[in-house]
Amino acid sequence: MGQRVAIVGGYVVGVEGEPIDGGTVLLDGATISAVGGPELPVPADATVVDASDRWVLPGFIDAHTHLGVHEEAEGWAGQDTNETTDPAAAHVRAIDAINPADLGFRDAVSGGVLTVNVNPGSGNPIGGQTVALKTWGRIVDEMVLKAPSGVKSALGENPKRVYGDRKQTPSTRLGTAAVLRESFTKARNYISKWDHREEGKPDPDVDLKMESLAAVLRREIPWRQHCHRADDIATAIRIAEEFGYRLVIDHGTEAHLIADLLAAREIPVIIGPLFTSRSKVELRNRSLANPGRLAAAGVTIAITTDHPVVPIHFLIHQATLAVKEGLDPRVALAAVTINPARIVGIDDRVGSLRAGKDADIVLWSGDPLDVGSRVVRAFIRGREIYHYDDVARAGVITDPFAA
Repeated sequence: MGQRVAIVGGYVVGVEGEPIDGGTVLLDGATISAVGGPELPVPADATVVDASDRWVLPGFIDAHTHLGVHEEAEGWAGQDTNETTDPAAAHVRAIDAINPADLGFRDAVSGGVLTVNVNPGSGNPIGGQTVALKTWGRIVDEMVLKAPSGVKSALGENPKRVYGDRKQTPSTRLGTAAVLRESFTKARNYISKWDHREEGKPDPDVDLKMESLAAVLRREIPWRQHCHRADDIATAIRIAEEFGYRLVIDHGTEAHLIADLLAAREIPVIIGPLFTSRSKVELRNRSLANPGRLAAAGVTIAITTDHPVVPIHFLIHQATLAVKEGLDPRVALAAVTINPARIVGIDDRVGSLRAGKDADIVLWSGDPLDVGSRVVRAFIRGREIYHYDDVARAGVITDPFAA
């Protein structure tokens, strides 16, 4: 049994359920043991954390980042985002390139982001396997929540630019779609061979690409589809319906234009990044009002920074400005907590404050949707890893490489 901690007297926003003024959150080692009001008994052996005048929330979740695979301030040496030697790279895994020493991990904690989903990039039609992990740890294996948590794919400008410049397939949108269909058809055939292998005969050869795609076709993990334009989103839906896999739209810049189609199919959208210029054609309809438009149409949304495109500690600020443009504040908090947790498939562990979930908790100086509020303390698995020093006006974070 680990250390017991009682966070008492705060404004507890558990996300699932109503906020509790003067609430108590009990931690028993790495998990939450109870959440309640001031009347909740505090164990005699618990370390008490006074959360008076603080907001107490679950750690935020960014469901689409390149944290650790696209390292900051490292140039080419820290750039492992795209394996662009193969348009169909379903077998590569983001986990194999994540460096926990990337500066972005400390930024994440200082912004209240305690869980991320790390994706390969969008240079390939099929970019590889994603992974969900905590934002604190010595090695990535100690940080993992779910691996793989999906397979990344890209439609639109990026793959046609990368391979078109080489005069190689795919150089067009129709070529990109063909790569996806061809890959999934091969994966279907691969599954059939294994399902119908004959007793007494050698098993078919294991193919790592096909194993990855087979997990998608069996609906064990979602297909994470990078796309911005409405026509590309329609293509994503079309191919998903042909092959029957679970689809998640990543970015979804023009998803609001076909929000009714997404809502009817219960396809979630991880929207963002929202703090960018319209740097290419498919971003021309980018707007901070789009999250609110999608949510109003009944689409489940999560908000992403696409770090390092937008620095990860600005995740909540994107939500704040989306609220300014019409997004409901409660939906905004859900879009950085329970919604991304459900989309990634880790909501049994993180995304809200409930008994049995991981003790990943952040104390804020005030409402996190107020840009003047800041993280003052953060706990991952019940261990305090960040404590803001008001006197020194500097964050003090436990060295993730300490024994």
